[in-house]
Amino acid sequence: MIERLRRFLIPALAVALSLFTIYEVNYSLLPPLSQVAVFALLGLALSFLWYPASPRLESSTLFRAVDLVLVAVTFACCGYVVLQGSDLASRAGRYTPADYAVAVAGTLLVIEATRRSVGLALPLLSVVFVLYAYFGKQLPEWLFFHRGYDAERIAADAFLTTRGVFGTAMRVMFTYVFLFVVFGAFLEISGATRFIVAFAQRIFGRSAGGPAKVSVLASGLMGSLSGSAVANAVTTGSFTIPLMRSAGFRPHIAGGVTAAAASGGALVPPVMGAGAYMMLELVPDVTFVEIMRAAIVPAVLYYLSILLIVHFYARRVGTGHVEAADLDTGSLLRYEGIVFFAALGSLIAFLLMRFTPFRAVTYALEVIVVLTLLSPRLNVSRANRAGALAALALISAGVAVVRTHAHGWTAASESSAVDGLVNVLATAFAADSNLSLSAWTTWADAAIPGLVLLLLVGLLHPVWRPMILESFQKSARGGVALVSASGCVGIIIGVVLLTGFGTAFPNAIVPLAEESLFLALLAIMACSIVLGMGLPSAVCYLLMATLIGPVLDRLGVPPLAAHLFIFYFGMMSMVTPPVALAAYATASIAGAPIMQTGLAAFRFSLVGFTLPFMFVYRTELLLMDSSGGAADFGAAFVQIGAAVVGIAALAAGLAGYLFTNLRPETRVAMFVAAAMLLSPDLEIAGYQIGMPTNIVGCVLFGGGAAVNWVRARQATGTQGFDSESPRGGTLDSSPRQE
Repeated sequence: MIERLRRFLIPALAVALSLFTIYEVNYSLLPPLSQVAVFALLGLALSFLWYPASPRLESSTLFRAVDLVLVAVTFACCGYVVLQGSDLASRAGRYTPADYAVAVAGTLLVIEATRRSVGLALPLLSVVFVLYAYFGKQLPEWLFFHRGYDAERIAADAFLTTRGVFGTAMRVMFTYVFLFVVFGAFLEISGATRFIVAFAQRIFGRSAGGPAKVSVLASGLMGSLSGSAVANAVTTGSFTIPLMRSAGFRPHIAGGVTAAAASGGALVPPVMGAGAYMMLELVPDVTFVEIMRAAIVPAVLYYLSILLIVHFYARRVGTGHVEAADLDTGSLLRYEGIVFFAALGSLIAFLLMRFTPFRAVTYALEVIVVLTLLSPRLNVSRANRAGALAALALISAGVAVVRTHAHGWTAASESSAVDGLVNVLATAFAADSNLSLSAWTTWADAAIPGLVLLLLVGLLHPVWRPMILESFQKSARGGVALVSASGCVGIIIGVVLLTGFGTAFPNAIVPLAEESLFLALLAIMACSIVLGMGLPSAVCYLLMATLIGPVLDRLGVPPLAAHLFIFYFGMMSMVTPPVALAAYATASIAGAPIMQTGLAAFRFSLVGFTLPFMFVYRTELLLMDSSGGAADFGAAFVQIGAAVVGIAALAAGLAGYLFTNLRPETRVAMFVAAAMLLSPDLEIAGYQIGMPTNIVGCVLFGGGAAVNWVRARQATGTQGFDSESPRGGTLDSSPRQE
């Protein structure tokens, strides 16, 4: 009975979570507090249903019954906030005993749901902050003492207001991030992810280290849409890691390459795992185009570094390419490619047309659903396809008619939706672009409820139900951890605002930064990596942007550069031992030791730890000047060129290979050259040392490369690399395991 109820609730809540978010984000029928309370209710309930209190208790009927009780309490607490939302705001500070009881229970539920879905790190951190708020008076001055608050006040501030659980973190997840999770799930179901892997195989499959390069490219393309390093690593790794092993890569190297590539996916514009849209909310006076422009060069440099390391490593150890029989060229279908590029292209187009991010991704979701309905790969009759498309068109037309008569046509004075459609077709290429855009917008808006109703009807149809239900469950599974984690972050943010910690902490770091911006950046890097261990990357960014973002804003660093600095190190925490979640995931697939895989992932992603420092000091890498304006072309060209050469030097040093195996002294020269080319442009004794350091680094790299090229030419019978093994450490100096 209990298991049967659980099996019913999971898909039902997953469908409700996805459809509620799609509709409510676009039409806002509920007040803001009630919106996020319903969103949190569905996400937290799924956390208790999907994740047991302990893996050992997963099959226990008693504890499954307890989970159902927790689901019921979640409905009661969040439902109370939904029903009492406006009244809670009016009686702030004069809460009733029932309010306090709900607040305490709700806060504990959020912490427990986060422990189950994310792990111990974030719940423990939230408990530390709650204790800090409670024992404020007894703290020493250096721990930012304050007057202290009782448990009821802390819980009420955390759970009954828009400053805590239902505050900025949850609202960003609701408004921006979860819609992109749904977008990615439907894109995967459409077959577009198979196209990504096949596309990468077509480009790199037959080159040296081809399977690893396939993993790098596929992870970059998929990670931008999914935003989850772990999900990205598992999705691409399940296919590419066995190929890498069959080509001669050692298990932990195969896992390390995949983890490093997957962790960088959220750095890739235009979507950046929804990070670009969180920045729109948190960075003042920034546009989507500015974020995309700033992120493109660092993302290219990051993936270029991994590709070069993989290439040099493959040449040194003699790994093979993908055999023709293993190439998945059959999956490189034209239609899957059309779906992928149409979905991504339409998303970018809607964003460039200045639609809000949530409206743009909803429109792009409409495109995916329509193209999926038309897919020749779908085992559905033409009659069913035609019926589904006709239903979408009729529902959308009906909504358009209702909106037309209720509110008037927004583009012109037509009296019916049919006339409006004629106007759309007639003016699509007219000079008056505002008229055409407005008409298109009206019809695209009308298709949103049409899409929701079509998906609901599809759930009742035996042909469409499996595909739609799988998409919704993938969406919910990918978003549940984000919901609970953002609620837990909300508790921390609530304490920060309640106690004044948000002002005291930055004030303590500013004096250090006034002495040395570099030391302040090192401290912020350490905080980002430590807090990011065990947290979803998006949640880590939200937390760090709240706590530390104001520090960089006060140090003369352009706000966008400051937030990208924090964002990068939140991503890098996925491959930073000892808690490298992406590496843990790939190690299990590769059958490799966890710590060895984590260290390999760290080495492959090493450039990701230098790029943030570089673009804070050399903002030309973000295609902006030091004040945040557009960069001078010449200066940007020089800085990007220096970074590319530095990455090549670092890759050669790490792999122990350039044109042939590197001797120890040449390898040291490569590391020194990389350090000089990738170092921040610091000021020492009143002089900027960036350009002289870059010139010396280029000369050192050129000299080492020339010497190595001469050695390669002198070597005989080596076909591009000699048989002399590099002495000293290598990227992987452990004994080869066959």
